[in-house]
Amino acid sequence: MSTPVPPLRVALVNGSFEQPAVTGYEILPDASQTQAPKRVVGWLTTASDHMIELWRSGFNGVPAAEGAQFAELNANEVATLYQDLPTTPGSTLYWRLYHRGRLGQDTMALDIGAPGSPVEQRRFTDGNTAWGYYTGTYTVPEGQHTTRFAFRSVSAAGGNRGIGNFLDGIFFGTAPHLVLTKTAAPAGPLEVGDVITYRINARNEGGGNAENLVLKDTVPQGTTYLPGSLRVLDGPNTGAKSDAQGDDQAYYDAGADQVVFHLGDNASAAQGGSLPSTETLPAGTTVEYRVVIDRASGGRQIRNSATASYENRLGERPELLTAVSGEQVTEVGPAADLSVVKAADATTVTVGQTVTYRVTVINTGPNHATGVTVADPLPEGLVFLSAEAASGAYDPAAGQWAVGDLAEGAGVSLTLRAKATRPGPVTNTATVTGNEKDPGPAPDTDTVTVCVEAAPSCCDPCSPRT
Repeated sequence: MSTPVPPLRVALVNGSFEQPAVTGYEILPDASQTQAPKRVVGWLTTASDHMIELWRSGFNGVPAAEGAQFAELNANEVATLYQDLPTTPGSTLYWRLYHRGRLGQDTMALDIGAPGSPVEQRRFTDGNTAWGYYTGTYTVPEGQHTTRFAFRSVSAAGGNRGIGNFLDGIFFGTAPHLVLTKTAAPAGPLEVGDVITYRINARNEGGGNAENLVLKDTVPQGTTYLPGSLRVLDGPNTGAKSDAQGDDQAYYDAGADQVVFHLGDNASAAQGGSLPSTETLPAGTTVEYRVVIDRASGGRQIRNSATASYENRLGERPELLTAVSGEQVTEVGPAADLSVVKAADATTVTVGQTVTYRVTVINTGPNHATGVTVADPLPEGLVFLSAEAASGAYDPAAGQWAVGDLAEGAGVSLTLRAKATRPGPVTNTATVTGNEKDPGPAPDTDTVTVCVEAAPSCCDPCSPRT
């Protein structure tokens, strides 16, 4: 089943009229006047002079509703203030705005629709003592691939429609749509004991902010979380890290065996923050953590994907949404924990006697072992006599057993005989190796010391008669 393709991202540009910055108030060219050194970003007007009026918060005692600036609907003449946006037919768009009168009760209309024939959606009437706040939705009709979002002055206190109808904090666009991308490094194949670094990027490809953004990633089976490895690499709160539950942004939940990141602006220990769309934050935010590959993963695949929850708060009530990353698959090479035990039938012999060594090799897994060899050279003072093994063979010249393959849980016994040729201690060491990664402690060796004593002297059997 294919994943539904989200609608085109729709988001107004400069919805709070923050660009360009003005002092007091200024009447500036609209966004179509590209030759102007200073113009209003994003917004267009139907006024014949293409001028838009911006106010700085506090000018004439009027505070901005959002940010540091706001707009007056008409500048030098009655006109419509608007933006045209690419849209997907059938998609739901959300809008919100602040409206305020200038000299008294002002009325404004919101028109949305095709550029040539937008339809009045609603009228707003507010006085000059407080900002009114309004929200709503709009469904794009079939065949409408461009939608105009526009404001018209209907009436203004004082009778001059060119004065009044302040606007601020405007949003018109699609719901947030979070996209998670997960990577694992190195790419593999890896071995038991290696470290995997997981990075997860969250980008908001929607229009509105993704609110209360919480990313969770269960530590994959067959790995162990590496303490101290949580990082926020870019985006809001870059550099944040944590090792313990209750930190300001990220923690490892030992009970659930998962890492948790509270992401976005104003993220805290209690909740996630707000992640703007890629219109404002193109790269989104990226986090990182590390795991160590456990013994149980030898010869297997490690699979993992991350999940994020977030809210769309553009409507009347919050809508809970989720996003899931693609699955990361890491191949792990086989591992075989080989151990060796060496013993001698007798630890004290005399010169000329036979020393018998018995070597036991065991593979405790987790995988089948191949190419198993045991280095078992005879030291000076011993001369090779014979070797026996249930499987494999001994090379006296190389001092090495060729055992071959050894299944998980299987073992093999090796017997080596040699003649003692001189007195003194004789130390002999056996070391086992295989083709696979050995997850056990190294080295896999065992040593035996045999004491060789001088042979007893012979006496003359004949003695003088008395």
